[in-house]
Amino acid sequence: MNIGFISLGCSKNLIDTEIVIGKLKKANYKVVNDANLADIIIINTCGFIDSAKEEAINTILEMAQYKEKRCKFLIVMGCLVQRYYEELVKELPEVDLFIKIDEYDEIFDKIDKLVKENTVNISKTNTSKKISKIPPMPMFNEEEFLGREITTGKNYAYLKIGEGCSNRCTYCAIPYIRGPFVSRKKEEIIKEAKELAKKGIKEIIVIAQDTTKYGVDIYGESKLAEILEEISKIDEIKWIRFLYSYPEGITDELINVVANNPKIAKYFDIPIQHISDEVLKRMNRRTNKKQITNLIEKIREKIPEVTLRTSLIVGFPGETKEQFDELLDFVGKAKFDKLGVFMYSKEDGTPAAKLPEQVHTNTKKSRYNKIMKKQQEVSCNNLENRMGNIEEVLIEEKSFDGKYYIGRTFKEVPDIDGLIYISNSEEIDEKEVINNFEKVKIVSTSEYDLIGEFSK
Repeated sequence: MNIGFISLGCSKNLIDTEIVIGKLKKANYKVVNDANLADIIIINTCGFIDSAKEEAINTILEMAQYKEKRCKFLIVMGCLVQRYYEELVKELPEVDLFIKIDEYDEIFDKIDKLVKENTVNISKTNTSKKISKIPPMPMFNEEEFLGREITTGKNYAYLKIGEGCSNRCTYCAIPYIRGPFVSRKKEEIIKEAKELAKKGIKEIIVIAQDTTKYGVDIYGESKLAEILEEISKIDEIKWIRFLYSYPEGITDELINVVANNPKIAKYFDIPIQHISDEVLKRMNRRTNKKQITNLIEKIREKIPEVTLRTSLIVGFPGETKEQFDELLDFVGKAKFDKLGVFMYSKEDGTPAAKLPEQVHTNTKKSRYNKIMKKQQEVSCNNLENRMGNIEEVLIEEKSFDGKYYIGRTFKEVPDIDGLIYISNSEEIDEKEVINNFEKVKIVSTSEYDLIGEFSK
């Protein structure tokens, strides 16, 4: 049977999807990219914030329409199902099977049973095991990681080093959905990295909910710096980057490894969420303004060419105008190269949802727009500073109109950051540059992207 997949949410969710694709392909199911050709459609959902939940529901309803055509079974899995299983079963009779995160070890059996029995009632029956409040981790065995189907193209792949989160920020539902942080063993991570290298992957993107916590539960201390060094020893891997490093976990050892290892991107993704000490305390964050500013100064002193990215939350319960103004002023002064902003989302079951002084939606939107406007100015200035540079670019595709090749440097994370558009020339052989590293001179900028030309 033909199976179509839709993976929503984060890159960690995408790895789960890739594992399921690998399992089903091994069982001779055929994966298709066109919903019109799918006998089965599987949606891996995100349940992190309101906008993600809304996107998931809309996607489910959209895909349900294909049951009027070829599609026989609609299956929904992932974080939304883990959080709202009972409600979804009642409200979405169009779905033939819901699979919770803590049922991932049975995922193939459940799908196979649904197909063989040709039933639409399996999702309404009792599951074969008791559902725990916090899912057991890891959700997949190590052999399944090795058998996953890479969906991100020829050049890069994500490498998950841990599952869940133990930080317990008051606004976040991840610990309730994915459980506490659990690290994978070093030898298993390296084994998977070597397998990815054999497949031709050039860039490894190391991920977890908080990569700096890697190894604490197994080895008693963070082993992020060590695992990055080990991956760098794999000859075929050219670039390595890591995402989601909480500020309190960024050690001098980690900064030195990034500074001195040529394979590791000089890139820190540090979600600080806010800068007001009062707001940070209500968020149950483990750093304060002074610690954050000192960390930024230390990283930039050690690695002058570093790229810094952060994420912020505006409109957290009790956030005053003065506290927001403090954040806005900080954004202007800190000059992050990349910055994402979220409007606070009231999540069921989290401590912040019960806090008084919930901020009005219109106020949150206004504050969001002010932060984005400020960061746009910062971004333009930062990009202009790269004018005239000759940078190494991984060329990944050609624009639809054929006028540009499109790529990234060490400074750009795929699907998150801006891109480099390189003017096409009739003298350039497409086969020689796509999926290769080329020297490019930066000649122009836009708000978030750069324009370049191949360097002679």
